[in-house]
Amino acid sequence: MSNTVAKPLSGVRVLDFTRVLAGPYCTAMMADLGADVIKVEAGHGDDYRHIGPFEKGESLLFQTVNRGKRSIVLDLKTNEGIETVKALLRDTDVLIENFRPGVMDKLGLGASGLMAEFPALVYVSVSGFGQTGPNAKKPAYDIIIQAMSGLMDATGEPDGQPTMIGEAVADVAGGLFAAWGTMVALFERSQTGKGRHVDVGLFDALTSMMPVLACRNLLGGDAPTRTGNRHPLSAPFGTYRGKDGHFAVAVLNDRLFATFCKVIGQPELAADERFTDDTLRRTNEPALAEYIEAWAATEQVSDIVAHLSDTGIPAAEIQSVAQAWASPQAVERGLASDVHHPLLGALNVPEQPVHFSGVSRGNRAPAPALNADAADILATLTKGATA
Repeated sequence: MSNTVAKPLSGVRVLDFTRVLAGPYCTAMMADLGADVIKVEAGHGDDYRHIGPFEKGESLLFQTVNRGKRSIVLDLKTNEGIETVKALLRDTDVLIENFRPGVMDKLGLGASGLMAEFPALVYVSVSGFGQTGPNAKKPAYDIIIQAMSGLMDATGEPDGQPTMIGEAVADVAGGLFAAWGTMVALFERSQTGKGRHVDVGLFDALTSMMPVLACRNLLGGDAPTRTGNRHPLSAPFGTYRGKDGHFAVAVLNDRLFATFCKVIGQPELAADERFTDDTLRRTNEPALAEYIEAWAATEQVSDIVAHLSDTGIPAAEIQSVAQAWASPQAVERGLASDVHHPLLGALNVPEQPVHFSGVSRGNRAPAPALNADAADILATLTKGATA
C-alpha cells in the first residue's frame, strides 16, 4: 500500500557521518520518515558492520539501525573526499556527525567553517559529553554513560550491585535528542533561513531523562538509593510475586489504593494509618507487600492481572522481549515492518514509533551495502554541476 501523502521528511537530505548506535539511531528514524540519508563511510565501513549477530556475513545489528539509508565511501583525509563532501552539501539540509570533538575541525569540516560556507546548514554533533566541559574529549560508550549519569547507581536491588539497564539507553537517548534538536533547528530555519549548530552529549541526554531522580536530588536534597523493582516514591508500585510468576502493578493515588484493597480482600487497609497516603505507603511498603503477596500467592498471574485491570488498576504480566514484539498491540501499532534485503530476503526491522495522519507505515528500504550507492550519488552531483 502506498502512502496517501508524502512522508513528513520527504525532500530533506541528510549527510550522515555517524557510526555505531546513537547517530545511526537518529538518522534511521529520519529515513523512516522520508529523509534521503546519505551515509558517508570510511573504507572499512561503520563498526556495526563488523559486530554480530551475523547472517550470510551481514550484521543484523547494522541492518536494524541503518535501514533506509544510502552508502558512499569517502576518504576524508584527501582533498577529493573533502571536495565531494562540499559538493554534496550544496543540496544538503542536515549534516550529522559523532566523532570526538575536534576531529571534524581537523578534517576541514568543522561546524563554524561549513556553516559560514553553507549558512542554511543544520549541523548536528553527537558525542559522549558534548563539545565543551572537562570530559569533552574522553571516549564514551553506553555503559560508561550509564555509570557516570547515576542511572546504574540507582538501578538494582537495595543490597545488590549497581546494575546496567539491559539496553543501550544512553545511545538511544542521545539519538532521540539529536533527532529532536534537528527538527527544532529545521523549524527555526524555516522561519529565519539560517541553520544552527546542534550539540548533543549522551551524558546530558541520559541525565535529563531521569526526572524523578533529578527532582529528588536537585530539589529535595535527597541521595537516591537503589529500590529494586519497587518505585522509589510510591506504593504499591512495582513487581510482586504470584502463584506462577511475577506481575507489575501501579497504584498512584488514594482512590486506586482503596479499590486495590478491595480486590485483594483487605478493604480495611485503605484506612490503616500506615497506608493513608502515598508517602506513608512507600515508607511502610514492606508491610504492605506482605498483604499483597499473601493474596497473590494463591492466584495465577494471568488472573491477578485480569482482576486488577477489570477494576481500572494498571497491571501487567512480565513479558519477554519476544512476547512484547509479537504482542497484538505491537503488531497493530506497526512497531516493526518488513524490508527486502537483496541477500537476506525479508527482514522484520523496527520502525520509528510516532504515527502521522495520512502516512502509512512500512514501504522502506533495507540498510545499504558498503558504498552501494556511490555511483548514483556522484551521478546526481555531476548532473547538478552541469545543470
